[in-house]
Amino acid sequence: MELKAEYAFAADPEKVYDSLTDIESVKACLPGCESMEQIGENRYKAVMSIGVAAVKGRFEGTVEMRDLNRPTGYTLVVEGKGKQGFMNGEAAVTIAPSEEGSTLEINATAKVAGPIARVGQRLIGSAAKMVTDKFFGCMKSRVEA
Repeated sequence: MELKAEYAFAADPEKVYDSLTDIESVKACLPGCESMEQIGENRYKAVMSIGVAAVKGRFEGTVEMRDLNRPTGYTLVVEGKGKQGFMNGEAAVTIAPSEEGSTLEINATAKVAGPIARVGQRLIGSAAKMVTDKFFGCMKSRVEA
């Protein structure tokens, strides 16, 4: 599965970057996030409840921020598993100045398997886009406040 998205922020790239790399902000904005605790440098253990159509479950995994380059972006690596399946993914997060403040681009790939994947790739892609939009909508509100 691939996901590409672009979001505009009325804030400078430094402020956007700082919010996106602040684990408390991430935890507050990530839909379904039950907990997120640091287990290493830029590496976190996360517990989330997620559902796609009728398949819902609790997933545990890791989130790691790599190639940190303030304020232009980083790479996000995610791995998670639960009774409903597993997911591995990577996302390039790029932040650039714009007339309004900043533009953020996400280019992500993910592999999903197990019962959650059996509901169909189209539904998984739509659910991933919905979660991404909610997350960045929340981050936008926090950054621009």
